[in-house]
Amino acid sequence: MATRELHDCDNASALLAYVGAARQAEAHGAAQQLAAAVAWAGMHSTDSYDDAAVLVPGAEDALTIAGEGAPLVAEFSVLEFAAALGLSSDAGRMYLGEAVELAHRLPRLYARVQSLDLPVWKARRVAKSTLDLPPAGAAYVDAHLASVAHKVSIAQLDRTVEEARVRFDPDEAEARRIAAQEGRHFDIETRQVSFDGCVDVHGTLDLADALDLEDAVARRARDLGDLGLDAPLDVRRSIAVGDLARRQLSLDLAAAEPEDRPKPRQVLLHVHLSEAALAGSATDLDLARVEETRSFVSAEQVKNWCANPDTQVVVKPVIDLADHVHVDAYEVPDRLRERQVLLQHTCVFPWCQRRARRADCDHIDPAASGGTTCDCNIAPLCRRHHRAKTHTRWRYDKVDDTSFVWRSPNGLVFGRDHHGTSPLETLQP
Repeated sequence: MATRELHDCDNASALLAYVGAARQAEAHGAAQQLAAAVAWAGMHSTDSYDDAAVLVPGAEDALTIAGEGAPLVAEFSVLEFAAALGLSSDAGRMYLGEAVELAHRLPRLYARVQSLDLPVWKARRVAKSTLDLPPAGAAYVDAHLASVAHKVSIAQLDRTVEEARVRFDPDEAEARRIAAQEGRHFDIETRQVSFDGCVDVHGTLDLADALDLEDAVARRARDLGDLGLDAPLDVRRSIAVGDLARRQLSLDLAAAEPEDRPKPRQVLLHVHLSEAALAGSATDLDLARVEETRSFVSAEQVKNWCANPDTQVVVKPVIDLADHVHVDAYEVPDRLRERQVLLQHTCVFPWCQRRARRADCDHIDPAASGGTTCDCNIAPLCRRHHRAKTHTRWRYDKVDDTSFVWRSPNGLVFGRDHHGTSPLETLQP
């Protein structure tokens, strides 16, 4: 018999029994959570009820979250379920869709999950792969994997799904085959910047293109060495790639005069620096925050970027984040919007990470109800969550400059601040 509490495990056998029981409880909880997702989708299915009884008229759409033949759900219902799970709205939609896919299009696999014979994560992996299959293809996967899904590899699961695609959706299978032949790519990870201002580059090229690029990079790296650049070969090669890019961008045959040619670097970065860095007295320990990458680089690295003759630098005045901006108009002025972008960084809906600079400025208390256009009543919301707040019973209050309390239509309460999102109250059944 398994020990009930970890602190009661005074020998190896008791500890192993506790681990086994905890694992079983975890599997049971995961299966029940998946079943709850299916039940939630059923409560908000536009197929089960009259659309007018489920959807917010003129503001909400029926949302496709699973494959063909699975029920549609009310768009805004996804937001509250995702918040209850502690997930972003996108991640919650994926979870809900995979649960519905299993229950409605892969019923054998779903039954094995509920009997605890198949881990939820593995069943969700199959469901994610079958979302775009026709009903007959999903049924084929369900029939062939139901009895063996718990023991076969992920590669075998994928092969079964691909076989179903070839059998039941040959046009899509052929399109994917052609696309696979065109799998060449060249990726520059500009959103993953290291502290030193470096990024990773990787790709798959045609052999002829790769040989030409290698020749150009190697020759430029040798030239840099001949010109006196005392750096390892790998470093010179990395610099050579940038030199080649700048040289290519500067070749604008339509421009008659050099001064008419566009600046090669067209990347827009919002970099926040200290007063010491702007004054030129920064040390190696001074940091600069780059909004676009949500990372830090050294002040010295920013100085190197700005020293490049092709870089255009725009210095904006310091905004006092402790100040208070109030206007009499409904429209949010740029100075108020910029303050909220700098204070919040992201949409302030629970668990949302969409950038504030691309979000709407929402009046927390609606202007039509007397809400003012000022710092204490404005916050950034991405378009999806702005619509939900406008057309449903999602409501929130601003506690201070960067803290908010949200209430969902069914009474869940969440706190949101710079530390993230946390549930403040839990509904009792």
